[in-house]
Amino acid sequence: MNQTLPDTAPETSATQEAARAEEEASARAVLNRLRRAQGQLAGVITMVEEGRDCRDVVTQLAAVSRALDRAGFKIIASRMRECLTVPESGAPTMNEAELEKLFLTLA
Repeated sequence: MNQTLPDTAPETSATQEAARAEEEASARAVLNRLRRAQGQLAGVITMVEEGRDCRDVVTQLAAVSRALDRAGFKIIASRMRECLTVPESGAPTMNEAELEKLFLTLA
C-alpha cells in the first residue's frame, strides 16, 4: 500500500498569486487616494494665494485631511497581515501595542 500525498504546490501558488493581486489592488487604491489628496491640496494652495474666503479654504483643507487619513488607514489595513506575520526568526514584526500606536497616529 503505497500512498502518496497530494501535491499542494498549485494551491499554494494560486493562494500566493491571489494575495499578490490583492496587495497590488490595495496599492493602486492608496495611490489613487494620495493623488486625489495631492490635487485637493494644490487647490487649497491656489485658494489661499487668491485670498479666497476662509470657510471655503478650511472646508477644502478638511477634505484633504480626510483623504490622507483614509489613505493611511487603507495602508495599515492592507498591510496588517504583513505586520503581524511571524518571520523566520519566530517573532512578529510588530506586536499588538506597536500596531495600536500606529493606528492612533492617524486618529
